[in-house]
Amino acid sequence: MTDLIDPFGRQVSYLRVSVTDRCNYRCVYCMAENMTFLPKSDLLSLEELDRVCSAFVERGVDKIRLTGGEPLVRRGIMGFIENLGRHLKSGALKELTLTTNGSQLSKYANNLADCGVKRINVSVDSLDPVKFHEATRWGHLDDVLEGLEAAKRAGLDVKINAVALKDFNDDEFDRLIAWCGDDGYDLTLIETMPMGDIGSDRLDQYLPLAEVRAQIEKHWTLDSTDYQTGGPAAYSVVRETGKRIGFITPLSHNFCESCNRVRLTCTGNLFMCLGQDDCADLRGPLRMSESNAALHDAIDRAIGQKPKGHDFVIDRRNAGPAVSRHMSVTGG
Repeated sequence: MTDLIDPFGRQVSYLRVSVTDRCNYRCVYCMAENMTFLPKSDLLSLEELDRVCSAFVERGVDKIRLTGGEPLVRRGIMGFIENLGRHLKSGALKELTLTTNGSQLSKYANNLADCGVKRINVSVDSLDPVKFHEATRWGHLDDVLEGLEAAKRAGLDVKINAVALKDFNDDEFDRLIAWCGDDGYDLTLIETMPMGDIGSDRLDQYLPLAEVRAQIEKHWTLDSTDYQTGGPAAYSVVRETGKRIGFITPLSHNFCESCNRVRLTCTGNLFMCLGQDDCADLRGPLRMSESNAALHDAIDRAIGQKPKGHDFVIDRRNAGPAVSRHMSVTGG
């Protein structure tokens, strides 16, 4: 089958799959504290998610990232990951990975490694237990640190994701860099994204990463590198630690020109752009027939509508969400 090429000549080779919109945390930049989640009956079964993922693999997608919500809270998730591992064994899939809040890694790290997962992203926005609990509302830093140790013992490469939040963790970047260097983790800093009503003004959170980088370079030497993971981060190497630091800048400097990603929700909606509300229904074609012909036709139509880029803006006139859905729906 032919590869997936969008109207701007970009090959779609990376599928992000939100296996659930549910999470055991309520991070302040991601969700409101009192969330209404989808009825479980609206979700694709894990067998259906496998079928959609496999259809994308047939079309040249060679990287799949599982997200949520928190992917490891979905019942039966390890069986799903184990089944997807067959595409790693065949060579059709180069990488199967996931983004997690780390709270379940003590339980699942060894299983993930056994399924062929080599690398994971773990969200840690603060190393202060009180501030961590404040940012996640329901989370405990000790659970995540235990999970990270379990991941290291299992042989998983870990990248730490931290959302840069004004007047919250802007005094912790030196500490995060040193900690990642000591523990052998790469680090990616991310600008907050205007997605969904979180019950507060996002402008109060927004911290441009150009300012963050200037602050970091007062104490650390950042050497440029052409390293890429297939995602949107621009990486440097911290000379003093030897570990990488990435910057994801959807607002101050968007990464749309080389976008190779689409995002599948747990209900079967395919979002061609993180920063747009337009999506394509894959659940209907999926359930129309045991054949994948209608599914592939729907995928082709969707890729044909992939926009050139997103329109994220945060300023006093645009302090509300740029898109109505929460980050947890498409997993960032």
